[in-house]
Amino acid sequence: MNIDILRNISLFSAIKESDLEKLIAGNHIYRKHYMKGATVHNANETCRTLDIVLSGSLVAYSLSTNGSATTMFEFSQGSVIGANLLFGENHSYPLTIYCLTDCQIIHIDINAVLEFLHDYNFTLHYIKSISQNSQGINQKIAMFTQRTLRENIMDYFKQQTIIQKSSVILLPMSKRQLADYLGVQRPSLFRELKKLKEEGIIEINNRTITIKK
Repeated sequence: MNIDILRNISLFSAIKESDLEKLIAGNHIYRKHYMKGATVHNANETCRTLDIVLSGSLVAYSLSTNGSATTMFEFSQGSVIGANLLFGENHSYPLTIYCLTDCQIIHIDINAVLEFLHDYNFTLHYIKSISQNSQGINQKIAMFTQRTLRENIMDYFKQQTIIQKSSVILLPMSKRQLADYLGVQRPSLFRELKKLKEEGIIEINNRTITIKK
C-alpha cells in the first residue's frame, strides 16, 4: 500500500513515516477492495480492526424477526468504523455492515492501533471518532422516538445539503434504502415525499432532490 495514502488521512498526519512503513510491511495496515453488495462485517462478528473508508459508501443495518432491514448508520469517504468497539468489553459488531457501492477500506489491526495511541494527534482523532459515533446513536434514538417522519426526512436532506454543499442533492442511497434508514415502510416514505413535493418544499427527479424551502 502506498504510504502517501495514509499521509492524506488526518489520523496519521503526525505518525513517523518509518513507523507506518514498518506496520505496512508487517501487514498490520492493509487496504482491501470490496464490491458493491459485499458484506464487510457481520453482526456478532468480533471487531479486530479499525477501518477507514477510502472511497465508496456503506451502511450498517439490523434485521428484525420478520426479515425486514433497518438501516442504522451510513459510512462514506473518511468515515472511521470500529473505534468504539475495538477496546470495549464487548468487541462484537452489533450490526451488519455492507457496501452500497464498490469500496476501498484501510484495515488497521489492534496492535498497530495500540502503537499509534502513543501519539497525541492520533489519540485526539480517535476520541473524535468515538464521539461522532455516539452522536450518531443519539440522533438515531431521537429519530425513532421523538420526531415525525417529515422532520426526519427534512433533517436527512439538510444533512446532505451540508455534506454536498448544495441545495440540490443526489441521494447516496435508493428510496427503499432511505425508508430502511428512517425505519419506516416504503409507502409511508413515498406518501410523505409526495406531500413535500405538492407543498413546494422539495422537487424530486429520481434520486435528485432540490430543497426549495
